[in-house]
Amino acid sequence: MRYFGFSFAVGLIGLLLAFLVGGLKAVYLTAILAVLEISLSFDNAVVNAKILKSMDEVWQKRFLTWGILIAVFGMRFIFPILIVAIAANLGIYETVHIALFEPQKYHEVLLSTEKLIYAFGGAFLWMVFSDFLFEEKEIRWIKPIEKTAEKFGKINNISLIVAIIIGIIVVYDAKDYKIAIAYFLGLLSYSILKGVNEALSSEGVKNGLLGLIYLEVLDASFSFDGVIGAFAITPNIILIMIGLGIGAMFVRSLTIWMVKEGVLDEYKYLEHGAHYAIGVLAVIMLLKIFFHISEVVTGTLGLLLLALAFLHSKIENSKG
Repeated sequence: MRYFGFSFAVGLIGLLLAFLVGGLKAVYLTAILAVLEISLSFDNAVVNAKILKSMDEVWQKRFLTWGILIAVFGMRFIFPILIVAIAANLGIYETVHIALFEPQKYHEVLLSTEKLIYAFGGAFLWMVFSDFLFEEKEIRWIKPIEKTAEKFGKINNISLIVAIIIGIIVVYDAKDYKIAIAYFLGLLSYSILKGVNEALSSEGVKNGLLGLIYLEVLDASFSFDGVIGAFAITPNIILIMIGLGIGAMFVRSLTIWMVKEGVLDEYKYLEHGAHYAIGVLAVIMLLKIFFHISEVVTGTLGLLLLALAFLHSKIENSKG
């Protein structure tokens, strides 16, 4: 409970603000948005925990403080504003005005850029998943798949090779150079962050400011789906920011709890389940370039994989 006290406090303040914005109905919608964010980002918390446990305690605290400011105001408000401003060729002030007072127009412009968002996010998350899939592991969950993948993992840059092949297929079917740019920018962003991190870290672990940046980009890739899907619940950008912000805070508390309590060590397949969930999310984001897939499907598949990994870990622990 001590890891979630601040999150509950933020949640209560957020719900109070929502009540001031639109009464009990706004409180209800905000609560739904918070649950949506948590369900879509639970696998994000597991992967964050893996990275965060290798970071200094001071950077763990900064992830919970600076990181939440970036997550709430950066990814849930400022970033969508910038996307709409660029896509609609509007000034920042005009875009903020549209977001606050013409939410339907704001939503329409944001939807017009969603394919580019999915291409970037899908590429980045695919690299996160495939790097895990092809690496050599001490613990294997789905052994036939992971043993086969490890054999292919001996090929230099296999993750990037597979991602480029997928990108060529996506771009060929989409027939849109903007999607090509967005997709390969996702690959480039991941490669730069990974490359710089490995150059700066003798132990090959993400730490310090670079680790925080990596976690925030990872969070951004996860949050795209939630930000766009949130408009199906309410067009009010303030409620969206509050609701998703509350959810993001709880995701961070979950991350800290997993690190401090050694949850990933106790439940050894949980990390695997999270990465498979990320792989599924990456595929779904790329498929959403071509047709609609409900956020309910995305969240359910992710939670199902995590639940299976958790239960399998518990069964293995009981045998020991």
